[in-house]
Amino acid sequence: MNWSFIQREDDLDIAIKSSETKAVLIYKYSSNCSISDRVQDILESDWDGSNPDEKLSPYFLDLIKYRKISNEIARRFGVEHESPQVLIIKNDKCIYNESHGYIRLDEILKAIN
Repeated sequence: MNWSFIQREDDLDIAIKSSETKAVLIYKYSSNCSISDRVQDILESDWDGSNPDEKLSPYFLDLIKYRKISNEIARRFGVEHESPQVLIIKNDKCIYNESHGYIRLDEILKAIN
C-alpha cells in the first residue's frame, strides 16, 4: 500500500481533485488510539492481498499533527469526525465513510463499484 500523505490543505485539494479520475481513500489516523494501529495493519494487509491500486488511491492523515485539516475534511463533506476513520471520495463527493473497527476493505471496494 503506497500512502500519499495529507499534511497541508493543498494536499487535501489535490486528493479531492484526483477523485475525478479515480476514487480516493482518506484514512484519518490517531497516534493516541490503539484501534488506529490495528485498523491500519488490517487495511494494509488486505490491500496487499487484493491489490485495488487501479480503483483507489490511498491518502493518510495524521489527525493529531494535522487536526485543522481533519476538521476541514469534516466540514467539506459533512461527516462527523471520528478516529480512526475512512472516507471514500469520488467525483469530489464523499460516497462512503466508516470508523473504528468497522473499517473493512471489502466494504470499501463494494462502495466504489
